[in-house]
Amino acid sequence: MVVCKKIRFSTQGNVDIIDLTQQVETAVRESEISNGTVTIFAPGATGSVTTIECEMGLLEDFKSIVEKLISQNHCHYKHNNDLGGQNAHSHLRASLLGPSLTVPIVDNELTLGAWQQIVFIDFDDQPRNRCLILQLMGE
Repeated sequence: MVVCKKIRFSTQGNVDIIDLTQQVETAVRESEISNGTVTIFAPGATGSVTTIECEMGLLEDFKSIVEKLISQNHCHYKHNNDLGGQNAHSHLRASLLGPSLTVPIVDNELTLGAWQQIVFIDFDDQPRNRCLILQLMGE
């Protein structure tokens, strides 16, 4: 069986981290898939899906390390120069984590660890309306 669903939400941009665990859990329960996988996919080039513990200190640490790895203030991004935009850092950050995550489903439940949440990270430089695609496959 294959079931497709969408999750829609708004973000603030600038490394806004949105916990989507509850919405994905609900989609799994409603799908009635007992065993299989769910893939969470973020269309677009400036957002990523991953897992992290949604603890405030850790989320701030994450934002800090992202800035150190790919600075928003670097003035020599060719994307910014070529297109006149200022969000090259957003594209680069999103490409590091990627647009999707696959989680096993066992007995109609996600197989996440105790402190593991599914998050969307908006790396763009402005607020956005986002849509994630969930594809659940299994029996």
